[in-house]
Amino acid sequence: MKVLDLDAVRAFVLVADLHSFTRAADALDTTQSAVSLKLKRLESHLGKQLVERTPRVVRLSADGHVFLNAARDLLNAHERALGSLSVERRRLSLGLSEHVAGTDLPDLLAKVNAYDPGVVVELHLGMSAALLAQFDERRLDAVIVRYEPEDAPREDATVLFTEPLGWLAAPQWLLRVGEPLPLALLTAPCNVRAVAIHTLDEAGIAWREAFVGGGVAAVGAAAAAGLAVSPLARRVAPRGLVDVGTRLGLPPLPESRVTLHSRLRDPRSVETLRLLAGGLGSGV
Repeated sequence: MKVLDLDAVRAFVLVADLHSFTRAADALDTTQSAVSLKLKRLESHLGKQLVERTPRVVRLSADGHVFLNAARDLLNAHERALGSLSVERRRLSLGLSEHVAGTDLPDLLAKVNAYDPGVVVELHLGMSAALLAQFDERRLDAVIVRYEPEDAPREDATVLFTEPLGWLAAPQWLLRVGEPLPLALLTAPCNVRAVAIHTLDEAGIAWREAFVGGGVAAVGAAAAAGLAVSPLARRVAPRGLVDVGTRLGLPPLPESRVTLHSRLRDPRSVETLRLLAGGLGSGV
């Protein structure tokens, strides 16, 4: 009877979820070569190729897709077996910036739950500065926030990835001749709002507030409705918006850093947080 190595199965699931050996290694706090070796041993044990390795993309093979659900079931059964010995469930209190939480957040949370059903995620969406303040007050276990170029990095920040902002609008949206650029912005204080306004002012481009929202979902909806242009990362914006910056001659917006701040020490919770953080940048 073949016995599967749970660590290798866990590595396979992470590679499948994050589409990356590097991100899977980060989630497991190990090296890419170690993850690759686990996968090769698992494939050898099963006698099947599970992952198609290419220079740029990691894809599951047909057998990998078949094995993935069974692998999740195996890991879940293992967690249930461990959980049956204790009634205590772990809680992860996480702050997530409105400008970081993408439209694929439901899929990512589902995968986190499938990977670690023993954790209760307490998710707080908000502005980066407010979330950092709550983290410093020890009201949150971890925060994932967005830093703009002029923001001084903190020593406890782990950079997850960088991504640019764009001037996004509905495809049919047109600027009326002679009018200031209408903007859909979040309420102040908001670093993205401040960066966009500063960039336009530096370029001498007139602008006006056309819509002010309390969250990215509201601002994105205003842009999708054709009310205005919004400075957003494409990953968090409603699907279908286009970047009109080049067409309108707008100055490019700078790249922002997405960073993680955490005081978690429990190894399983740390691993789950890394899975969630890695998924944000991979488009899971």
